[in-house]
Amino acid sequence: MDRSESNRNALRFCIVSTFYPPHNFGGDGIYSHRLANGLARRGHKVTVIRSSSAYELLANGQPTAASADHPNVTVYGLRTPLGKLGLLAVQQTGRPMLQSPALRRALGAGDFDVIHYNNVSLLGGAAAFRYGRGLKLYTMSDHWLVCPMHVLWKFNRAICVRPTCYRCRLVGGRPPEFWRSGGLMAEATRSIDAFLGPSLFTIRMHLERGIHGAMIQLPLFCGEPEPAARNATINGGRPYFLYSGRLEKSKGLQDVIPVMKARPAIDLLIAGAGRFEQELFALAGGASNIKFLGRLDQAELQSLYRNSMATIVPSLGYETFGLVVVESFSTSTPVIVNAGSALAEIVSTYGGGLMYLNRQQLGDAIDRMRGDGTLRERLGVEGRRAYEAEFSEDAHLNKYLGMVDELLARKRSGESLKALTDTDGQTRLAGLPIFFG
Repeated sequence: MDRSESNRNALRFCIVSTFYPPHNFGGDGIYSHRLANGLARRGHKVTVIRSSSAYELLANGQPTAASADHPNVTVYGLRTPLGKLGLLAVQQTGRPMLQSPALRRALGAGDFDVIHYNNVSLLGGAAAFRYGRGLKLYTMSDHWLVCPMHVLWKFNRAICVRPTCYRCRLVGGRPPEFWRSGGLMAEATRSIDAFLGPSLFTIRMHLERGIHGAMIQLPLFCGEPEPAARNATINGGRPYFLYSGRLEKSKGLQDVIPVMKARPAIDLLIAGAGRFEQELFALAGGASNIKFLGRLDQAELQSLYRNSMATIVPSLGYETFGLVVVESFSTSTPVIVNAGSALAEIVSTYGGGLMYLNRQQLGDAIDRMRGDGTLRERLGVEGRRAYEAEFSEDAHLNKYLGMVDELLARKRSGESLKALTDTDGQTRLAGLPIFFG
């Protein structure tokens, strides 16, 4: 616990997230879990509302992994009447529908100071923003507010520059969300007091695509890795680069595998699973230096990060942040990132890695990182410094709780956020940049 925060009055938080570990697939649930437990460790009371039904439907079963929570965290797993049909009703209408009574009870029973929404696509839809009372925050951990596919990845082949949402969902095998053509999203988002953007890039994407309100830049975070030394016996002592994340076309591994196959003296370790897995297996063609490890727990990942020459983050899509980058930074391991979206923003701002635009530049970056130990060490130090200053639990929660205090005070007094302007002309809230759309 950060001692500067240890005497803060305890607040009552509710985190509303369709997915939450162990009922979880990606970064939205991971952030919700880290935030809930970080707040709990500081003495706050946290209730989490997740959709057990949504996870079980999409995973076709119960979670296989376990997940622990602090005693101050209470998790409520909402179940949707009629199962698949009930969830389809939420997806098709943008409203809680059959979930409504349970969601109203859960949000109304806690008398919360803060309701923090994350991904609510199958947990009440946009209309869930109207439920409950308190300061209402929404973290833009993906692009669901402006993209029914969540990722602004069009027809599963390219970034979305000009939306054609109905056709895109049909190509992606999902029914269109006709409610989006009405005014529900605009009306429901007026209930949100502040949107939290993990990057300036993400804030810009939402402003450009019509989301209105106060938007505060607050990067995501990861916990402190377990202390451990580098281990020369990892991967049998062979040097390696690491990929960690979902195996989806938008994640860009199809560009990395051919580059690494041409460098048989070094390995590519791939931690994760996903819908593009078989295509990537075929592309690897049995190459002995391309190793698919499947899903790993956080302790296993930390060891792989720490002993890697670098973590490769090749995403082709519009990433809202880069949790993998931050996790790598926490172990003093540099990164190699595709120079787009929030990934480029992190490396451009803080250092800690190399960027590339094409396969030739990726190969050059891999060769530089492998051949120059001084470069690796310098970039690793930059990354660790950025982690400690910006992306650690203490750094994040100090900013988050300072922001919450000021927002609560202004909400209770009826003061407008638009009156916030520093003497230098920069608009900030508790030291964090704030934008209005």
